Amino acid sequence: MDLNFFKQTRILDGGMGQELLARGMEPNGTLWSANALLNEKYHKLLLDTHLDFIKSGAEVIVTTTFTTRKIRLKDNNVEDKFEYLNKKAGEIALKTKEQNPNVLIAGGLPPQYLTYEADTRDESEILDNFYSQAKLLNPYVDFFYFDVLSSVKEFQIGINSIKEFNKPYLIGAHISEGKSLPSGEKISEIITKINHEKLLGIILSCISPENYELNLNEIKNLGVPFGFKLNAFVKTNPKPNYTGAYNLSKTGNPNEFLGVREDLTPKRMSEFVKKFKDAGATILGGCCETRPEHIKEMSKLV
Repeated sequence: MDLNFFKQTRILDGGMGQELLARGMEPNGTLWSANALLNEKYHKLLLDTHLDFIKSGAEVIVTTTFTTRKIRLKDNNVEDKFEYLNKKAGEIALKTKEQNPNVLIAGGLPPQYLTYEADTRDESEILDNFYSQAKLLNPYVDFFYFDVLSSVKEFQIGINSIKEFNKPYLIGAHISEGKSLPSGEKISEIITKINHEKLLGIILSCISPENYELNLNEIKNLGVPFGFKLNAFVKTNPKPNYTGAYNLSKTGNPNEFLGVREDLTPKRMSEFVKKFKDAGATILGGCCETRPEHIKEMSKLV
């Protein structure tokens, strides 16, 4: 893969997990999008959703592996399905290339412990978690995407874990509010402390348009391709925390405790995207509650 790929404007997909729920996938504990992999009856729905994002203009799709990490599967008593679920996510994503050979597949490597929180566990345990998931995804993907991580430490360990696969990677850092990662570190610290050898760029992921704008000047001055995966949640910092709120959820749908913004229509979101693109962003995409209609509007800007 060309390491300069994201130096041109590129369109990523949107929020697969929330889109699958909106299209009729039943919640199952806190498995979220992993339930579409676990239950064969949803495999066609999953493939069709990938394809609809591509039809809307996405040049890159991300594997549905945000909740196929070991800790989330263990919490839902399906840890024994770890290998099957990650391979199935790769297989279904790869199937989209039968109709769309130029689409790239990003192997999504999520936070290996909690969502929207820095992973403070032992480095060897984090490394093993990243490596185990990356090894299963490697045969199916063009590059790896570190999806919604919350600390510099996680990026350093994650990058080290994929070294043997000799593939480039995209950084996806999360900021819930303000200008710092959940770890308290600045975005610039990621770039100054990681290995750049196969770096494709950096995005802020699962972030509101307003908070992205707050961080725009810092990310645009990092000297690497940059962009975003914007969400349409009301908040990403529920009390006591994301995991606690999800465990107490009555519906199994994160929009129950994070809320959905009715004002972020495809047209309104594209206005934010145009502003960010005009400022130099080249990696344009969506996260939770960003639907194919949103991606279609973004693609009109290219």
